[in-house]
Amino acid sequence: MRTRHAMTISLPPEMLEEFEQVRKAEHRTRSELVREALRGYFNRVRALPVYTPTAAELRAVEKGRAAIRRGDYYTLDEFRTHLLGSTRQKAGAKKRRARASA
Repeated sequence: MRTRHAMTISLPPEMLEEFEQVRKAEHRTRSELVREALRGYFNRVRALPVYTPTAAELRAVEKGRAAIRRGDYYTLDEFRTHLLGSTRQKAGAKKRRARASA
């Protein structure tokens, strides 16, 4: 008994060109790439239920986006430094200190 079945599909030329570029870049066979694409599609379709945000959540998201547009936000580095009082060492600081004391 066969473990695989062949099928034929048709693609517009632009899609086939993009498909071939991805296939070559990832060093895959056509079959491997199609199987992976179908697995991803099936996983997305089965991932139910889809979460629908509440009106309050949508308002909160918009409020956050408005704050960002105004420039009212902290970068991650600012958050670490000013809000958390980060004591994180810079990369390589230990090595320099060890060499200096030797």
